[in-house]
Amino acid sequence: MSAAPPRPTPHAAPITHYENFPVASVLCPAHLRAPIAAIYHFARTADDIADEGDATAQQRLDDLQAYRAELIAACANQPQYTQPETKLAAPRTRWPQVFGPLQQAIHSWQLPPQLLHDLLDAFTQDIAQSAAGATYADSAALLDYCRRSANPVGRLLLHLYGVTDPLALARSDAICTALQLINFWQDLSVDIPRGRYYLTDADCARFNVPVADIRAQRQTQNATNLIAACARLASANMQKGTPLVHQIPGRAGWELRLVVQGGLRILDKIEAMNYATLNQRPTLRVWDYCVMVWRALRM
Repeated sequence: MSAAPPRPTPHAAPITHYENFPVASVLCPAHLRAPIAAIYHFARTADDIADEGDATAQQRLDDLQAYRAELIAACANQPQYTQPETKLAAPRTRWPQVFGPLQQAIHSWQLPPQLLHDLLDAFTQDIAQSAAGATYADSAALLDYCRRSANPVGRLLLHLYGVTDPLALARSDAICTALQLINFWQDLSVDIPRGRYYLTDADCARFNVPVADIRAQRQTQNATNLIAACARLASANMQKGTPLVHQIPGRAGWELRLVVQGGLRILDKIEAMNYATLNQRPTLRVWDYCVMVWRALRM
């Protein structure tokens, strides 16, 4: 992208990301599709601000700060998202198509605002980490990042489904953390050149993998063993959370079954590649979706 033209505002860019996991599919209850879509577009647009285009780290941080200010306004039920603009009035929000539906979802469904702020905290951390070339010290630090980058989405969905017991929340956290970890390990070949780095210092030391080898994307045997161990951690988290599919009623439960099976199928593909994700990314084919459906039916 040339530096000469003005940088497009984040809300103008369409969502064109490749997604391995179904989101707000037709299996979701019809009355929940609007709030689920609002939550998804809020998170997806924030991720775009943090990661897409050619903006500097400071520009991304400034945009996320503005985005957070609009979240605060939406939570306070301020009218800029509910009253139409006139032809003479300047737009009062940069992201009306995000915060209009989100404001309605927040107040119609009493969504906990802190969970939405946690997502922005995670995106802000990602920008700072990448700009500094920083790494995560150990699995505890990485899992704490997942607590804010992934787990809030599951908790928001459970809130919509009316499921609030502690065991269900813990299982949701396990599934969401697993999905986040699976995204990390499938995307190494894409993330590392962009300065996004999630293999921990402790794990690299345990498998005798120099960070320089990872940054250079050298798929050594030690690096392969490291990625295999990371994949096993993701699988263990997924298995810990899987009983949640029997706690979620109706069509939403079937949606969750497919989400879980989507994550597990990605792990199958990573294993079939001999964990060589430093240089290639697994993708799901039509047959894989058939396998996911078959496995979901047997859960």
